Order: sequence, then structure tokens, then C-alpha cells
Amino acid sequence: MGCLVVVVGPTGIGKSSLGIYLAKRFQGEIINSDSRQIYRYMDIGTAKPSIEERAIIPHHLIDIINPDENFSLAQFQELAFKTIDEILQRGKLPLLVGGSGLYVRAVVEGWQTPKVPPDIEFRKHLEQRAETGETLAIYEELKKQDPDAARNIDPRNVRRVIRALEVIRIARVPFSSLQKKKLPPFQTMIIGLTADRDELYRRTDRRVDDMIERGLIEEVKNLFMMGYSLHLPSMSSIGYRQVGDYLEGKMNLESAIYQIKTETHRFIRHQYNWFRLADPRIKWLNIQENAIEERVVEEVGRFINNL
Repeated sequence: MGCLVVVVGPTGIGKSSLGIYLAKRFQGEIINSDSRQIYRYMDIGTAKPSIEERAIIPHHLIDIINPDENFSLAQFQELAFKTIDEILQRGKLPLLVGGSGLYVRAVVEGWQTPKVPPDIEFRKHLEQRAETGETLAIYEELKKQDPDAARNIDPRNVRRVIRALEVIRIARVPFSSLQKKKLPPFQTMIIGLTADRDELYRRTDRRVDDMIERGLIEEVKNLFMMGYSLHLPSMSSIGYRQVGDYLEGKMNLESAIYQIKTETHRFIRHQYNWFRLADPRIKWLNIQENAIEERVVEEVGRFINNL
């Protein structure tokens, strides 16, 4: 049986750097599990690994669709399982790295997504409502119909919210009741990176400032010029939405940057709902402690040798 090493934790904590470090030490390849890094042309705001980093270590499931293309959880899971199998067949170590809890748990826990056909007209109706600013209202409808599903879906993930309502409408049962699990055919080790909340906020605030300096505004301008609208689910990502509003004259740059930072803080709190510090499956390491890289190498080496 093969093995998978997973690196999780809140945004901006250093998951990508640790993933690359482990890939170098254990002949590994990295599978992206960040739901925004799948989009082409969205590099700075999603903090993708650099071209140089990707040249050193193979990275998978990055830049696989355009910002206006649909991409489901089932598609990600299928591609992730296929990629894990291919890496194992090459005799390499697959490393699933990213902070999108939905993606990570779908792979690690083997979620069986509902086989319910789409209701195109109903979907278009909800998408049109979302485009006119009713995203939160649509999410509230899901909370009323299926609170369990709503707790596990980010309100900003419009496609996922709409899909849940679509399944409920067609199957006439809660979306959450159809999500069965089948353990995948590999052993998994999950490493979690964490830090004090104030430190996390400081790190992400610095990263936002760095993104602005590196050209996030120009990146969003280019996306507009390519015809990608702020109404797209991909463009609802933190950073893109606020910079887009600034470019459209809805707020000044200072307010946009402030909103990016506060929304990122909120997102960090949301991520800890997916990756709980009390979860016994996760080996948590505080990045503020010394020599965590050596400790991780020891843990991963022990895990691989005990298989």
C-alpha cells in the first residue's frame, strides 16, 4: 500500500515552502489542494509557487482551468486520486499541499459525491441571483434547508452552495445525507502548521502588502482586459474582489487593502473549522518553535518506514 503526506494549515503560514522542503528530502511531488490555484492567470493573489520552484519540484493541479470555467469537487477528487496513483507508480512520494479544507478532506476521507444530474435552469436562476449581489441570501436558503451542509461550505463558494441546493431540489433529501465515505487505498499522514493568532494576522498582513507591491492590481486589470468579470466565482476570491471594486471606483485603494486583510483574518478563522487543533489525525507543529523542519522530517521518515 502506498502513502500520502498532507500539509495543511491556515493561509500564509508556509505550507508551500514546507511541501517543497519535504519533496526535496523524500523524492516527492506536490499536488495542489488550494481551490484558487487551479485557475490560470491568477498567480499573485493566490500565492502560487513560483515558476522556479515548480521547475525544481513537480507540482500538479495548478493552472488547469480558465477563470470562467466550471470545476467541481468531484473533478478535483478524481484528478487528485489519479495523480497520487501516478506519483506512487513512479516510486515517488505524493504530497498534498494546501489550505482548502473541502479539497483535502474529500481526498483523505474518500468522500463519495452525490451522483445527481444538474438542473440547468435552476442553476442559472441562482447564478443570476448571485451576480446581482444575493450570494449571502442564497447561502441563508441552504442554512434553512440543510444546516449540516451549510456548516461545511464556505459562503463565498457560490458554485458549491448552488450545487447543494440543486441536489436538495432534485433528490428531495438533505445534501449532507448523500455524502458517503470510502477510505482511499493509501495510508495518510497529515501535518498541520499553526501559530498564535496574532502572528498569523501579522504574517498575512505583510503578505497582502507584498502582493500589492508585486503587482496584484495589474494582475486584476489584465483579468478584466481578458474579459473575466467580478461576477465569476473565481473572481470572488479574497484580493481579486476588493481590487476589482477599487478598479471600478467603488472604494479607494486603502479601503481595498484593509478589506483584503480583514477578510483574510476571517478566512483563517474559518480554516480552523476544517483543520481543528483537537483533531487526532493531524500532527500539529507551531512555526514559532525551533527546528520544526527537522521534526517534520523525522515524523515523515518514521511514517514511511513503518508502512
